[in-house]
Amino acid sequence: MTDSMTLKERIGDLGVVSILVIDDVDEALRVGEALMKGGLPSMEITFRTEAAFEGIRALVKNFPEALVGAGTILTDDNLLLAQDAGAQFVVTPGLSPLVVERAIEIGMPMYPGVMTPGDVERGLGYGLDILKFFPAGEAGGVGMMKALSGPYAHTGVQFIPTGGVNSNNLSDYLSLPIVLACGGTWIASKDRIKNGDWDGIEATAKETVEIVKTARG
Repeated sequence: MTDSMTLKERIGDLGVVSILVIDDVDEALRVGEALMKGGLPSMEITFRTEAAFEGIRALVKNFPEALVGAGTILTDDNLLLAQDAGAQFVVTPGLSPLVVERAIEIGMPMYPGVMTPGDVERGLGYGLDILKFFPAGEAGGVGMMKALSGPYAHTGVQFIPTGGVNSNNLSDYLSLPIVLACGGTWIASKDRIKNGDWDGIEATAKETVEIVKTARG
């Protein structure tokens, strides 16, 4: 990767965004270090805990070469906090017009969650070219991605399937041109973080990097 790559290109090149739920700044830094050592510097801190803001800020400060985003952005307040913390992008479970419009207004890259053709078209209506497909497994998985590719691939939109993605099906998703990258917690699950399994997280990150390389040829 080079500094001249766009955010979209960097996410696509890495192929996976590791979704993290952290309870304190130390956890954020330790898991961030493990992911960096594993060669997977793309991560999303979810706004499900009070530590999200400080966790994002600490990661951005200590790992300037990483891609650090904020997830579970549900409100305008969440969005502005994520921006203040230094998040490079934000992700939402669904497509909230108020949050999407505010993100566009402040110039924050936004990847809202979609599940249906109607959702996709609302996202396209906002000029978005990256959408989160969620919950991917429950919403039809790879088969649904292929179905959505038919009417929408020509628009240039790409998806980040999240929910039910793991080492076993990652390559199936990444083999589809309409999939930019995948998101998931399997690399650094909450239990692994809580148990301090930093070596295991690093090892799984390395395995994931190899899966991405193989899938992308």
